[in-house]
Amino acid sequence: MLIEIPDVLDAKALAQAEALLSGASFVDGRLSAGLQARRVKHNEELGADNPLVRRLNQIVMTALVQHPLYQAAALPLRVATPFYARYTQGMGYGDHVDDPVMGGAERYRSDLSATVFLNAPEDYGGGELVIETSFGPQPVKLAAGSALLYPSSSWHRVAEVTEGVRLVAVTWIQSLVKDPSQRELLYQLHQARERLLHERPEAPETAQVSTAYVNLVRMWSQV
Repeated sequence: MLIEIPDVLDAKALAQAEALLSGASFVDGRLSAGLQARRVKHNEELGADNPLVRRLNQIVMTALVQHPLYQAAALPLRVATPFYARYTQGMGYGDHVDDPVMGGAERYRSDLSATVFLNAPEDYGGGELVIETSFGPQPVKLAAGSALLYPSSSWHRVAEVTEGVRLVAVTWIQSLVKDPSQRELLYQLHQARERLLHERPEAPETAQVSTAYVNLVRMWSQV
């Protein structure tokens, strides 16, 4: 399931993030990669100890984790500190699958990956996030401030940037609901529940759908 989350960051937040990144010092992205990913990863990232990471998190991650669509689709239990990545001309990230378990002292399972696009698609050529699905490869290049949520278990890549600069934040989520088919069903049910609550709040079927949703979350949550 690929979920586009529009308008995670507004114009003011984007401007703040871009200003911070414009003067930032980046390091080789392979320093944060595992053995398999290191062979195909070609980008630059802010170092984990860079003080800008905390300031960017206050802008980017605060907006992402509070977004209602993100909450409904991911049902987050644990959320990783993101990597802020820069791709300049000639850079890309070959086919890979994200590590199943991440973190240091506090380990977490990577159920979902999220990419937040931090600059406009017109700012760079190429650089599509390409995700392999059962319907074939899906190239994604979203508007600045939007995010994509996708399974960490999927093969994916970043196409080579042919001109300009691509800026993104990438993070991972351990969901309350481990099973992706259950999580997708809950997301669809949540969407129907929200529509009914807005359009027919007093209808008996609204109460039925709402009850089914909350009790399925209770049944399937791993906490």
